[in-house]
Amino acid sequence: MNVYAVGGAIRDAVMGIPVNDIDYVVVGSSAEEMIALGYQPVGKDFPVFLHSQTHAEYALARTERKTGVGYQGFHFYADPSVTLDQDLQRRDLTINAMAQRIDDNGARVGPIIDPYGGQNDIEAKVFRHVSAAFAEDPLRLLRIARFAARFPTFTIAPETQEALKAIVQSGELSALSPERVWQELGRGMGSVDPLRMLEVLLETGAADQFLPQQLIAVCRNQGLKKQLATNLDLLAAKKIADVDLVCAVLLADLCEEAIRQWSETIRMPHGTRDFAELFSALKKRVTQQGYSAVDILAWFNRADVWRKPERAEKLIALAGVLGFHIKPISAGLGAALAIDSQAVIQSLSAAEQQQGECIRSAIDAARLQAVEAVTAT
Repeated sequence: MNVYAVGGAIRDAVMGIPVNDIDYVVVGSSAEEMIALGYQPVGKDFPVFLHSQTHAEYALARTERKTGVGYQGFHFYADPSVTLDQDLQRRDLTINAMAQRIDDNGARVGPIIDPYGGQNDIEAKVFRHVSAAFAEDPLRLLRIARFAARFPTFTIAPETQEALKAIVQSGELSALSPERVWQELGRGMGSVDPLRMLEVLLETGAADQFLPQQLIAVCRNQGLKKQLATNLDLLAAKKIADVDLVCAVLLADLCEEAIRQWSETIRMPHGTRDFAELFSALKKRVTQQGYSAVDILAWFNRADVWRKPERAEKLIALAGVLGFHIKPISAGLGAALAIDSQAVIQSLSAAEQQQGECIRSAIDAARLQAVEAVTAT
């Protein structure tokens, strides 16, 4: 048996990017031999095994055949006779279809095995699919969009662009699970140029399948798209971008109901959804003329700043990065959080202290007074 590092690890090494995770392919072995050598099988229907000490994943070289709908509709054939070239041929892009042998000490040795021209495409900065089987897997469209966000200087080869459009026309995008859709979109949002991912979805005709209509409208309006790009650049320049922040910027002009509907469609994590909804509400307040202390306190209550002050601070900081007038909000937050709720309760009569509504009203009034004191002009 021969072991090879494959895929993204070799791509990143060629590009001079630090290699973090390595995928391994084993050629010339069988499931029985892997188990006999101490490897633990991951699943009965998938020829992947865990190393007994490092717990790294080792997959048997395999071919695949389309047997059903969606990205799971494939039959895998793993056998000692399957060659490395055959295994690489089933991969998506040429830049991910390279390998290098692993010696007994776990080090990469020897020349890079590149049967499909991955190194040339890295030099030309081109995404090019390996074979016609590329269009059989609908997940690959989202992966290419996500790769485009990670490597925004790359272009998509014309033939690959046509293959992506064929995926859209096949109707199989609807077979993708919402969880997998979010996994790819979320990773794209955490990449160098999230807007490039959206552009690929628009260019291939897949945007209607995966994005809210209001966001599509923003991306198709050159003025709004330019402002969106500027906002994302501001975020990147501060080196604070994460998925929550990027998602909030992308969805800032959507109403909370639209954000909620989309989040349910793609199974967006609740924390990311809530952050985007709260930022949308905050933007509407701070862009209004003369927003009042009552408006500020209403957003504080909506954001539950009393239990989650760090989230509120992050939201306000994001608004500041984008150039919104946040001084009243920021000052109001500090003043409201400084209110001693127990002291307010102690100031009430014994009877009032037994009534939850009285307590809430008294604390709200104290917080409003504190906000008014620091925001009065």
